[in-house]
Order: sequence, then C-alpha cells, then structure tokens
Amino acid sequence: MNSNFPAPADATLYWEDFREGDVREFGGVVVKREDIVRFAAEFDPQPFHVDELAAQDTMFGGLIASGWHTASMAMRMMCDAYLLKSASLGSPGLESLKWLQPVRPGDTLHMRLAVLESRTLQSKPGVGLVKIRHEVVNQHGQTVMEMQGFGMFRRRPV
Repeated sequence: MNSNFPAPADATLYWEDFREGDVREFGGVVVKREDIVRFAAEFDPQPFHVDELAAQDTMFGGLIASGWHTASMAMRMMCDAYLLKSASLGSPGLESLKWLQPVRPGDTLHMRLAVLESRTLQSKPGVGLVKIRHEVVNQHGQTVMEMQGFGMFRRRPV
C-alpha cells in the first residue's frame, strides 16, 4: 500500500466497497425558494432563478433552481451519504453532466449511485478508480440531473 495517501482514521469505505454493478440510493433534500434565490443571486443571476414574476414569463413558467445549485445539493448529499465516511482521494473529473428537468421550490431530491467500473491505478497501486453514474431524482421519480465521472479511493489497508 502507498503510505503517501493515508486514509482518515474513521474511514469505513474504501475502493473495495465500490463494486461494479452496485446501486445505492440516498438523500432527501427539500429545495427551498429562499435557497434557490440566494444561490442564484450570487452565482447564476438569470431571471428565472432570482425573480418569480420574470420566471412566470419563461418557458419554465416559474422559479427554478440553477443547474449549478442542483449539482451543489447533489455534492452535499454525496458527502453526507458516503464521501465523508470514505478514504476518498477526490476526483479526476466528470465525463458528463446533464440537467434533464427543472428543479422547483418544494421539490425533494434523492440520489441513485451506480458503479459502472472499478479498477486499481497501475501507477499508484494503493489507489482505486471508480466510474460512477449519479442520478438526482425528484419526489415524482423524475431524473432531474445525471452526472457520470470518476472517484479515486484509497485501497483498504492489509
């Protein structure tokens, strides 16, 4: 094992715990109108994210969350569900990110994680690479966002 990548003392999830074909569901974030407006005012101040009246005259017919806000909520759900309990070493990036449906005030968002691929890094034998598809799903079962990318995790100590 490579000691350059120490795992947190309380890590319970390692690369070995992410097997191809695994599916996990987690989350339960209620989207609040004030949070939509606050996030958008700072990071994505388009009218359909910050102004309910202006949003009524758009193709969305009302206020919607920024896609970047949705991605941020997804990241928080991932941290709470597994990343903060894992020997995570970050991510080399995403292959895709798609916003499929608008997220509205009052929606409740959950996530579905599917492990697509898992392998060790030849250049760093103490590190495993996991290809994951994350779907953000609303209370109606609609997928509102999908992202696919990689996570790096320390391998379980012997």
